Amino acid sequence: MLPPSPFPEKAAAPKAGFEITPGEHAHAVRVRYADSDQMGVAYYANYLVWFEVGRTEWLRARGYTYRSLESEGVFLPVTEARCRYHAPSRYDDLVWIVTRVGRLGRTIVRFDYRILKEDGTLAAEGHTEHCFLSSEGRPVRAPEPVARVLAGGKAEG
Repeated sequence: MLPPSPFPEKAAAPKAGFEITPGEHAHAVRVRYADSDQMGVAYYANYLVWFEVGRTEWLRARGYTYRSLESEGVFLPVTEARCRYHAPSRYDDLVWIVTRVGRLGRTIVRFDYRILKEDGTLAAEGHTEHCFLSSEGRPVRAPEPVARVLAGGKAEG
């Protein structure tokens, strides 16, 4: 067990300055120095990394993990990615990755994202589309437990 934090104000979970819908999940990240350029602005490619964080945490919040999906022999490679930038995120900013499933097909899933600044300002928005692939690299239907989670349910167990 860890001792209590000497900085209890930093131990508290951050509060979002915006609302999310029931199908969305919000996860906070702080823009690290390594994430920014010489002007202190978050490098554009980091938004795609944050999209991955959002998607992973969206699944985890519903009781499912990428690791469990892959252990079942199903993979979700990105087939399309899009990001539109609206306002810069800067070093040490707290940004929120808001994620939801935008579309679910038999063999594809699209995740939609918003990157919001602490005050709710839209920094970026975009999506990634994924194809369900078998370990042999062939498109497959989403396994039933995964399809249930992606459709808005929770993992069993």
